[in-house]
Amino acid sequence: MSTRQTSPDPVSMTITCLCLRLPQLFSTCVAFSLVADMGFGRGAIGNWSMSFWCICFAMTFIITVVELCRLDSGFPFFWHNVSVTYTCYAALICLSASIIYSITYVQFLPDGPYRDRAIAATAFSCIASVLYVIEVAGLWAWYDLKEIFFYEHTTRALLKVLETFVAGVIFAFLSNTSLYLHQPALEWCVAVYSICFILAAVVLLLGLAEWEYMPPGPFSIFQLVVSLYSVLFYISALVLWLLYQFSEEFGGLPQRYMDMSCSDELSYDMCAWDQHLAVAVLTAINLLVYVADLGYWALQFSVLTEH
Repeated sequence: MSTRQTSPDPVSMTITCLCLRLPQLFSTCVAFSLVADMGFGRGAIGNWSMSFWCICFAMTFIITVVELCRLDSGFPFFWHNVSVTYTCYAALICLSASIIYSITYVQFLPDGPYRDRAIAATAFSCIASVLYVIEVAGLWAWYDLKEIFFYEHTTRALLKVLETFVAGVIFAFLSNTSLYLHQPALEWCVAVYSICFILAAVVLLLGLAEWEYMPPGPFSIFQLVVSLYSVLFYISALVLWLLYQFSEEFGGLPQRYMDMSCSDELSYDMCAWDQHLAVAVLTAINLLVYVADLGYWALQFSVLTEH
């Protein structure tokens, strides 16, 4: 399979910049600015969302400059894989920021200028996510998929993107260190999230660098072992998190009303119990993704051994 890169022509690049990249930059910049203008009233979730919008703005700006200046040939990774991977992440990030920010923060705000700014920021974030989805579709249309390898167009790549993305959302909730620092078992859960995230990111980077052309046997075994350990780690993290956060025998709170922070009507943010539940649900979701990843590589390994 040829790895020749087919870049969009300059006219297409200019159209992309005017129709997609500039609106993306404008939407993320406005969302970031509206939340930043709220000062201390933006809350922890606001800081998390603001940082993600800022990252999307910065990366979109860098990629736009690189492509307009035709500097993509100087990068070690094949640019079509890099650009599509980033755009997929940006679409997921803006969409998740829109959902999480509105559900966990905006709805708790009283009517007033802060609520209006938060709603406007959420709207611009939704617009940015739609623009990034359109760009993903456009990038797949621009490149000839019959002549070049599109890593992000494979099942294993999409699974890795989901694994790292869900882990990133978990880390956003874990920015509140009071959720886990009081128990070594919960610190182990955080270590599991970090280790599995690093392993998935390494595998994703190897794919972006098109290392999939290495001998299939060792690479399949490596992927299978990584997926197996990740599943086992996530099972332990899910069990420990549920026990130590929701079981009274281990000092947890099984009911929401038992958490005093949830009874504060003046709070404009998620209480600790809600954050515990969010991490538990995201852990279960990522476990399912890792199980699917393990099944995929087990099937690939069985096919390889048969041949």
